[in-house]
Amino acid sequence: MNLNTLDHIAIILFFASMVVTGIISYFKSRSSDEYFTGGGRLPWWLAGISHHVSGHSGAVFVAYAAVAYTHGFTVFMWWALPVGLVIILSARMFPVYWVRLRKKHKIQSPLEYLRIRYGLFTQQLIAWMGVLLKAFDVGAKWAAIGILLKVVADIPMTTGILVSGVVTLIYVTFGGYWGVIVTDFIQFLVQVLGGVVMFVLVLKNLDGWSSISGIWDKLPPDHATAFNDPYTAGFVAVMFFLYFLSYNGGSWSLATRYISSPSEKEATKAAWLSGILYLIWPLILFFPMWAAPLILPELANPQESYGLLMLKILPQGMIGLVIASLFAATMGMTSSDVNTNAAVITRDILPVVSKRFGTGDDIRVARITTFLFTLLTLIVAMNYERFGGVLGLIVKWFAALLGPTAMPLLFGLLPVFRRCGPFAAIASIAAGMAAFVFTKNYPLNNMALEVGLPSMVAGFVFIISGLLSKPAPARVEELMQALAEPTDVVSKA
Repeated sequence: MNLNTLDHIAIILFFASMVVTGIISYFKSRSSDEYFTGGGRLPWWLAGISHHVSGHSGAVFVAYAAVAYTHGFTVFMWWALPVGLVIILSARMFPVYWVRLRKKHKIQSPLEYLRIRYGLFTQQLIAWMGVLLKAFDVGAKWAAIGILLKVVADIPMTTGILVSGVVTLIYVTFGGYWGVIVTDFIQFLVQVLGGVVMFVLVLKNLDGWSSISGIWDKLPPDHATAFNDPYTAGFVAVMFFLYFLSYNGGSWSLATRYISSPSEKEATKAAWLSGILYLIWPLILFFPMWAAPLILPELANPQESYGLLMLKILPQGMIGLVIASLFAATMGMTSSDVNTNAAVITRDILPVVSKRFGTGDDIRVARITTFLFTLLTLIVAMNYERFGGVLGLIVKWFAALLGPTAMPLLFGLLPVFRRCGPFAAIASIAAGMAAFVFTKNYPLNNMALEVGLPSMVAGFVFIISGLLSKPAPARVEELMQALAEPTDVVSKA
């Protein structure tokens, strides 16, 4: 479909705002601490919005839209609802720990504390594995937006990938963390505007406001149920645990939103805001996807449902706005991933590889690392078919292996697991990977087990290994003590 002048203006203004924000933010980043954590001065409302935006990508409009089209309301039950609850219920725990680590151990990346907790080898193993997997994961997200734009606007896939990727490369490399955070806020506003436009026009296309409840009488009965096979209660329970790991810091970029908060109270408030947004906003975002079978019946490929719905109901001039919102959804997540992975490379990996990189405080090295990592993800995206289909294979690999690699990171902060040392961490990762290979070679015909088995096995091995281990060394006990002591200054007035 050809875009008209207003569509092009909306898209150009969106990308121009990203570039300008990145250039302005360049002058706020004078040190690696500013470049990777904003100097620990991120206000709670901005941290909360950024945490929310960084937690999902354009895949929502492809993969999740397909589930909404074929299975209905259950997509809210196994994604948005558990994510929101996990964040809110953990708001007084992990966000607080991440702030304490920054203040007491001066960390700028989530993996820095692992050197104290498990030793250098384990930290390097988790760092190298995580960076490699994330390079493919981010590349897959670029490919996803390219595919979606090809469906919606007949924009060549290569063009979609390069435009979104290069603009992100500019504002992330120049602006660093502040560039990511401010653009996250702009992208959130664009997402909301585009999502509300779609919501209102779908209502107008149906029976007005009564359609909010009325569509469920017209859809297949199982579309209104909370659990629709294969998305069973067991599957939701598994996803709840995986989201617990991911949204509390297993996804490194989300941990950074808490690390950057000025106080424990601010980090907790940021978590509450992000969690509430997950409970409310997806209900508006998903409504067009739930209603799509009534407007576009019997689609051959449900993954195209959101894109085709846009073409059917949006007037000329508004398509550009919603396309910008799709770019925003992907760029918000990928830019956060790029910045945090660059921090891990700069702070945790390069100083070990060579003493020339010192302690990882050189902002020039930080910018070069950010540029090169972003470039790597774009190369992966441009060649995703050569890697066995990034969208189908690598994304699933990253999701399945998130649990085994995130467990030592998150559980390592909890005093109850203080005896789980480097052996427990390495053994759990190896066991989780072995379980993943098993599920791929021997189908279990149960989605909950196929998705959750690697994490279940990794968790079991981690806990058992800890029980069989010797008491924690002094450095770990000191770390646990530091994590137990509040850092917020309490006024006695």
